[in-house]
Amino acid sequence: MLNVSNTHRSGATVRLSDWMRNRSWAIAMTVAIVITVGGLVILETARQRIAAEYETALEARDVTVQLSTLASQLSRLSTHQSDFLLTKQDSSAQGFCATAVQIRQNEQQLSRFYRSGKADSAELVSFTQIVALIDARIGAGAAALQRATPHSLDLSACGSAGEANPADATLVDSTLTLLRDNEERRAQHALDASRADQRISTLCAAALSALNIVLFILLFRNLGIQMNRQARVQRQLITQQEELDQLVNERTRQLEALGWHLQAVSENEKTQLARELHDELGAILTASKMDVAWANRKLKDSAPDISEKLKRALANLDQGIALKRRIIEDMRPTVLANFGLVTALRTLADEAAQRNNWTLESHLPADDIQLDEQTEIALFRVAQESLTNAAKYARASKVSIALQVGDGEVALRIADNGVGITPADLQRTHTHGLLGMRQRVAAHGGRFDIQRGVPNGTDIHVVMPSASTATPSVDLPPSTPSRTAV
Repeated sequence: MLNVSNTHRSGATVRLSDWMRNRSWAIAMTVAIVITVGGLVILETARQRIAAEYETALEARDVTVQLSTLASQLSRLSTHQSDFLLTKQDSSAQGFCATAVQIRQNEQQLSRFYRSGKADSAELVSFTQIVALIDARIGAGAAALQRATPHSLDLSACGSAGEANPADATLVDSTLTLLRDNEERRAQHALDASRADQRISTLCAAALSALNIVLFILLFRNLGIQMNRQARVQRQLITQQEELDQLVNERTRQLEALGWHLQAVSENEKTQLARELHDELGAILTASKMDVAWANRKLKDSAPDISEKLKRALANLDQGIALKRRIIEDMRPTVLANFGLVTALRTLADEAAQRNNWTLESHLPADDIQLDEQTEIALFRVAQESLTNAAKYARASKVSIALQVGDGEVALRIADNGVGITPADLQRTHTHGLLGMRQRVAAHGGRFDIQRGVPNGTDIHVVMPSASTATPSVDLPPSTPSRTAV
């Protein structure tokens, strides 16, 4: 059991490693995408933080400037008051009021900042105290100006004059200084944080870039390995395909040679059987016919009944002799062996037309042609099989046969006007007649083509190499179709 569990565990490990190796490019691409997206999110977050920190620093600097301006305005306010007390010039009083107006405007801007929630409660309390002290300072100053002059001054711009004791200038300056220091520290802190975030963003960007570079290098390396592996597999497939094609070609040649050998053996056996039938059976039937005919003559007058039986036996012997001749002609046409291909084709077509009541169109050479024996047999068998198929299946009323020789080739064409062959008939594998014709023609290096005629019927076209002794012949003009009855 332990060995079985170890075997299953090792098998699972091997499958996992194979899966990882086959999917490594996808895993690397997924990791690269995840890291890239995560890095972009981090960089965008850092950018937003840096922008917020810069805004905080700028705002703190603006507040610091406004506080410094407020301190300067208070100093200028005291200067205008002192000038008026010394010179009694109305321009100094007007400058005092104008400065007071600027101070209140600056106070409003600072008040919006401190009350916006960006400052802490202690700073807000300090600023509120400063505003109250400054207002008391302006009111006391305006009252002092009014007392120092014998005539009335227009100090409405300064606000209401007050008799309260003004605050100590040192207290106001120290409080303003404290607020300025707080804002400067806040600005410096925001700047330091932004610089730290910038350094972190730079490091993250560099690490992200380096990691992506490494991942892409690994990815391209893996892709290169995969491509090399696929190229090797492709080369192996091509080699195997070439070997398979070579094997198929070799087997095809062997089958063609075997088919040709079987056809040759079949033709030889048919020739030998036809010779034996002609010699042995023909002699037996002829001798029997002669004996029966002699006996019939001797018993014609004395035994009419026996003579009648003998006449019937003679008729049966004649039918047997005719059957023997027909079988011999089918197995080894004597016309082909004695008179040549053209005469054999003409005789075959005429007999088929008589048996099937066809109208025959013959386009055969006037003189016989000289071809090698195997080519003649192949063409004759194709014609014989074609006419047999036309008689069995075509239900034709008209058949044409043509033979042409020229340019090192001999062409045989047989056509009928029957129902015609269908594509399904051409694709059936059990049509041994068509396969036999194809094989017989291909074994001699010829071409066999069968197709549906126009508008109907079947057209068979065979082209085979002709012998060097063949002499091209001139075709006869189409003969007048004749209709022959059985």
